[in-house]
Amino acid sequence: MDKKIIIGGIVVLVVIIAAAFALMGGSHDDDPTHLTVAAHSNIAEPEAGFNPLTGWGCGHQNYNPLVQSCLFKTDEKGDIVPDLATDYSISSDGKTWTVNVRDDVKFSDNSTFNAEDVAFTFNTAKETESDLDLTNLENATAVNDTCVEFKLVEPRSTFIFDLRYLGIVPSDSYDNSTYGENPIGTGPYVLDHWDKGQQAIFTLNDNYYGDKPYFTQITLLFPEEATWLELAKSGDVDVVPVATSSLNQSVDGYQFVEKSAGRAQGVSLPYLNDTGDSFNGTYKIGNNVTADKAIREALNVGVDRQAMCDDIFSGHASPEFTSVDTRDFANPDGKVQDADVDKAKEILKEGGWKDTDGDGIVEKDGVKASFDLYYPPDYLDRQSLSTVFAEQAKDIGIEVNLVGADWDTIYQNMYCSAALMQQTSPDPYKSIYQQYHSKEADGFYMNPNLYNNTDSDKLMDEAMHSRDLDQANTLWSQSALVNGGGWSPAGDAPFVWLVNYDYNYFIKDGIDIGDQPDGLGNDVLINVVDWNRTNSTA
Repeated sequence: MDKKIIIGGIVVLVVIIAAAFALMGGSHDDDPTHLTVAAHSNIAEPEAGFNPLTGWGCGHQNYNPLVQSCLFKTDEKGDIVPDLATDYSISSDGKTWTVNVRDDVKFSDNSTFNAEDVAFTFNTAKETESDLDLTNLENATAVNDTCVEFKLVEPRSTFIFDLRYLGIVPSDSYDNSTYGENPIGTGPYVLDHWDKGQQAIFTLNDNYYGDKPYFTQITLLFPEEATWLELAKSGDVDVVPVATSSLNQSVDGYQFVEKSAGRAQGVSLPYLNDTGDSFNGTYKIGNNVTADKAIREALNVGVDRQAMCDDIFSGHASPEFTSVDTRDFANPDGKVQDADVDKAKEILKEGGWKDTDGDGIVEKDGVKASFDLYYPPDYLDRQSLSTVFAEQAKDIGIEVNLVGADWDTIYQNMYCSAALMQQTSPDPYKSIYQQYHSKEADGFYMNPNLYNNTDSDKLMDEAMHSRDLDQANTLWSQSALVNGGGWSPAGDAPFVWLVNYDYNYFIKDGIDIGDQPDGLGNDVLINVVDWNRTNSTA
């Protein structure tokens, strides 16, 4: 190949990166109290603006909303502790949560924060169907200026996570049509200006009730993943996420920081047989291959998870079996011994699957062990994981046909085909209940394989209704493996969870990110008020 072409291509790439950074408003900033952060894909630029009632900071991915404070926050130990709240109590029937709030807080526009703002925020979020699922909230009522009462439809031990992740907005001035671009909050920062498609700049909220942060300005960039490495190499960005393709890279002047987040990635396998049913006339339901437990068991036992961690993620991941291996409510007994191809083949044989035509793929009753696996091609990690999974499945006699597709197409096919999925939430309502509790087809991505088990359902319901979080965690754990079934691979194996992929960042030398809680690495800014720069060079 002509070296001139190679050099020319590199020059073009550098020019493109430089132009992209310039368009974002990026430039060298010598003020050490200014922080520039390239947002990870989990903190995507919000189309509706920086409004917690339309998803900013809460919902599918939970992170520090910066402008707004929440009733509770997560401390360095990972415990949920009061923020705007001072304490709370739960009624004996579990349906009423009473939260007391601070009386010394003002919003960034100098209006006074009180319990009415809290009630308004939650009631409005419920009515507007925000990304946060508040269907179980009957209503919130301000008892007085410093006390809020939350009435629930059913007891829910996980309601504390809703109180943790919904930022509070002012009841007197909130306007849904304009708030996202001009947010008012009680958090440590205010939105200075937003260049849509490029960056958002946050400056200090002079009314913030907490300790004054070291960083007086945060510039949040929203770059494409393909530009992350070059942004770090530019030296003008303080925090940059590391793409899967760059895990073996190092950048002068930056630390490579690895943070666990319980980011489980794996393959959802349709649990029901194909009987001709469909949802809404478009979502076909059932798959006669994956509905066979022998297929699901063989895949869980036969794949080599550690090899995936090493080969795809350069060791910046760990084997994942249950989707919640790293959580307090995990059940280690739900794991299986994997990387055993011989045992996987034996499971298939005992289940009636045999290769009768010598093509390397087993059959049963005239049906080949073959199914489609949908994955989002825009995510290199999921594309690579799908490819390796298909290769390993073939070694045990199962054919996996890869289909790269957008999310709408994936959702339309998830009830009848396998799908490469991910879940990260520390909230067991999302990571267990919504993922595995039986439900009817509704087109929603949770429980994509329509898994159902009566015994597991019962334990999950008991966990939801418990007033004791430790007891609830025990029940969540038990629901993974019960009476020979359950949602873990040692039970009914509705998923083949594969890896727990860490969140990785290039962070400029001299920046101290303090003591961050374990298991929440998807939100690198979770404790940004504690950050500082230990040298004078920005």
